[in-house]
Order: sequence, then C-alpha cells, then structure tokens
Amino acid sequence: MRAITVGIVMMVAAPASAQRVMPIRAAEALIAADRGFAQASARTNAIDGIAAMFAHDVAMPRLDATFTRSKAEAIATLSAEPRNRTATATWAPVRAGISADAMQGFTMGMMALRDADGTVRRAKYLSYWRKDRDGWRVVSYKQQRLASEEVQPSLPPVLPPRLVAASRDARAIARHRASIDAAERRFSDEAQAMGLGPAFCKHGRRDATNLGGSRSGMLIGLDKICGTIGGPPPSPVTWAPDAVEVASSGDMGVTWGMIRRKGPVPTGELAIIPYTTVWVRGGPGGVWQYIAE
Repeated sequence: MRAITVGIVMMVAAPASAQRVMPIRAAEALIAADRGFAQASARTNAIDGIAAMFAHDVAMPRLDATFTRSKAEAIATLSAEPRNRTATATWAPVRAGISADAMQGFTMGMMALRDADGTVRRAKYLSYWRKDRDGWRVVSYKQQRLASEEVQPSLPPVLPPRLVAASRDARAIARHRASIDAAERRFSDEAQAMGLGPAFCKHGRRDATNLGGSRSGMLIGLDKICGTIGGPPPSPVTWAPDAVEVASSGDMGVTWGMIRRKGPVPTGELAIIPYTTVWVRGGPGGVWQYIAE
C-alpha cells in the first residue's frame, strides 16, 4: 500500500509530459481505487459496499440472462440475494491493466462475503473501470462463485508502452468500438470451424487470465486456458457482444453479451450464459486479443 500511495503522489505531482512515460503509476492508481472501495465496503453492507464503485450505466449479469443498464438495476440485482443485505463484502485485486490514455482499465481478484451468521461466501471478480469527473468507476462487473477459499498470487499489470493524451474524437472512438465488436464476432465464427479450444488459443494474449469455474482458482496463461476449454469442431456455442466500451486510445476495451448453446442443453446447464471479455491491442490498427474474462 505504501508503494501505491507513493505512486499516486508522484502521478499527481508530475507534469503531463512525465506522466506519459509512467504507465505503471496509472495502473497503481487504479489498484489503489479498487482497494479503497474494498476497505470502505468492510464498514457497510455488501450491496452498498459493492454498488459504491459502480458507474451510472454499469453492466452486470442478471438472473434472467440479461445485463443491467444502470446502477439502480445493478443494486436491484445485488438485492435479489437476501443475505447481501446484512453481509459485508471485501475483496483484493490480484491483477490490473490500464489503457494508454489512462482513462480505462480493469482489475480482477478475490472476494469474501461474510454473512450475519458467520458464513463466508467466496467469489472471484472482474471489473472494467472508466475514469470520469467522479474518479474511477466500474462500467462492467462480473462475479464468479468460488466453492472454497483459494490463494491467488498477484500477477504483473497489463501496461501500454507509454501513456498518451485522451482523445475526444468521436469518429475515431466509434471506429475503435466497431473493430473490437468485429473481433469478438470473428472469434465466435472461427470457433465454429476450428473448435472452441483452438479459437481460444488463437485470439488470446499469452498472459491472458480467465476467472475459471466455481471449483478452482483463476486460469493463468493461454496454455492453461486452451487446455481447459476444448472439444472438436464445431463449437457447441456461439456468442456476440451486446455492447462495447473502449478507450479513446484504441488499445483496450470490454465487450459483454450472451453465449448461446446450439442444440440440446445438457441437464443442469443453462442455454444462455452471460460473458464479459476485456481486450487489448498494441494500438489503433493492431490485432485485438482477449486478456481477461
């Protein structure tokens, strides 16, 4: 924490020209924001604690296989679990990433929800953040239940080569948004021909991280992800983004939407599953690769 605090002070004090060569400081500021919300959450109930970091337009999976479109809807989704009203939620990030304009980023980590009766519910989370006049706020949020406590080591941050000035060029941002939408759809299309595992290998970055299932910790690295997600072609599922959030620098963004099973649905499994994917590339014109999901 002391190192993070020093990083924040340096970032505030340094001129803009110096900030452009310190992407690690921007990532540390985002980690500090995530930790700050977690510390405040320990002093209130889980609903208020988690919702405090949400943006007004936060997207979060709902029980009816749709996504929230507002903070009010997200609060209602959290409130649908009665235990959250008296539980406390705390969490700790284990990885972060920052866009080159330092205005968007992601964190992922481990969470504990402590119920009034002393029961502890474990979870993993993926948050995609946007920086606005209120500071860092979450625009896309995903939780994955975890059956037992897992120790997850910290991972190196995902950083751009350098920071650049944020842009307000609406046309350029629209092009970035369209390109990441197309990359997601191409990912699904190619999975139909080559199979789900090979498609995940092709479209992910080597250091990608997947939240994994409820019975284990995160899947770290593309080899681990590819080895877990397999099966012969064609893919048993298709997917496409419902919405896209992208940084003005065109090097980081997030998609969310629904995975749909083809054919009969196995007993006990869902026909439609919400997904969230964080994407990165070297810059405008580069190839999008998923980095976290």
